[in-house]
Amino acid sequence: MSQQNETVRVETTVDSKEGAERLATLVVDGRLAACAQVSGPISSFYRWEGEVQSDDEWIVVIKTAADRLPTLTERIVEAHPYDTPEIVAVPVIGGNPAYLEWVREESREDTAP
Repeated sequence: MSQQNETVRVETTVDSKEGAERLATLVVDGRLAACAQVSGPISSFYRWEGEVQSDDEWIVVIKTAADRLPTLTERIVEAHPYDTPEIVAVPVIGGNPAYLEWVREESREDTAP
């Protein structure tokens, strides 16, 4: 299967609900993803600059075509408030074929005149 026919699920976290919603809207409006869901707050624990930190964050789950991942990642990094944002992509290995095709179609740049 070519990368154009594959789907990925991408996750990132943001420090506010508004920021998460802004990022979700940005990637869907920019046709870098078919859909994005925001949930939270979640409690995140992580090591940063040598110390264990904890913060409330909101998670953004994004579905896109695998071949759009490099551009999506670049756009998230540009728009993200963190210095080193979490961007983790995992392949979707199954699901509703019609839904997965919709994800890939909606992740394409608009070609309408």
